[in-house]
Amino acid sequence: MALHEARNDSPGIPGMDLDAGRIAKAVQMIDPVFLDTPQYMDEQLCEALGGRAVTVKLETANPVRSFKGRGADLMLSTLAPGTPVVCASSGNFGQAVAYAGRARGMPVEVFVPETVNPAKRARMERFGARVVLAGPDGSSAREAAAAHAERHPDRVHLRDGLQAAIAEGAGTIGVELTRDAPAGGFDAVVLPVGDGALINGVGRWMKERAPGTRIVGVNAEGAPSMRESLRAGHAVSLDRTRTFADGIAVRAPLDASVQRARVVVDEVVLVSDQAIADAMELAARTLGIVLEPAGAAGLAAIAEGTVAGDRLATVLTGANPRPEQLRDLAARLATK
Repeated sequence: MALHEARNDSPGIPGMDLDAGRIAKAVQMIDPVFLDTPQYMDEQLCEALGGRAVTVKLETANPVRSFKGRGADLMLSTLAPGTPVVCASSGNFGQAVAYAGRARGMPVEVFVPETVNPAKRARMERFGARVVLAGPDGSSAREAAAAHAERHPDRVHLRDGLQAAIAEGAGTIGVELTRDAPAGGFDAVVLPVGDGALINGVGRWMKERAPGTRIVGVNAEGAPSMRESLRAGHAVSLDRTRTFADGIAVRAPLDASVQRARVVVDEVVLVSDQAIADAMELAARTLGIVLEPAGAAGLAAIAEGTVAGDRLATVLTGANPRPEQLRDLAARLATK
């Protein structure tokens, strides 16, 4: 079996191929620029959230402005130097693969939807990737990437949410959350859900090292593919998505990701675009952090009161908003 293919069941958890031991070792393999991101409680934010103790982890404080660099860099570390790779992305995963590929001397091709955030496209290209526009949405980009990889067998096809190493790299966030948790730990960790690598990696670590902590995923109301998939017990495809949070606007999650989530995710809640916009404003006012919509989804769920518990943690990941989203945020901040 090639290094980039799915792995066998994790010891002690039938049906789970992610391994806590490998997550622990990943801390020594991932580029340090992605590790040990800020993690703290902000008094003003906690007060705005009704006095609950909410820890935020800023997965924006790195060169790709999201958590994706952890998994992309770990995945590429398993490949031979110089291996060309291809992937599909709405922007953040592509940035991460491009950055890690440049550092490791690997040619990178990224297939993106025609509606891709122009700032994300520019950053992928700045990191040295060849960016290919492919159809109207993420599904068309994924199909184009798969077809391209099929035509070019020398390239390794990376699929966010599929390869175990991508999720295990993201799982190093769980290592840091538990290491630096406040006394008593967390009642719940609240995470945005797109392709599932983040919640599956963190969830795998927490279920073994902090089993009393609930793992709560957040879908946008207009893109509830993971929640519907978990209810069905298998991957469910939506006809289309209707949300401005393009980083979590996944129409059809991979079944491998769904099966992992069935083991480690306790609940998936929904948030509206309005709640996400309010959370973006809240983060800017209290933390001084400008988030893209997907990056604020976990905070939105907490602010809406949909997550039980007094000691919560959420990962703020994704600081690549579209220009119009920045303008809208600036207008909201100026009126208050």
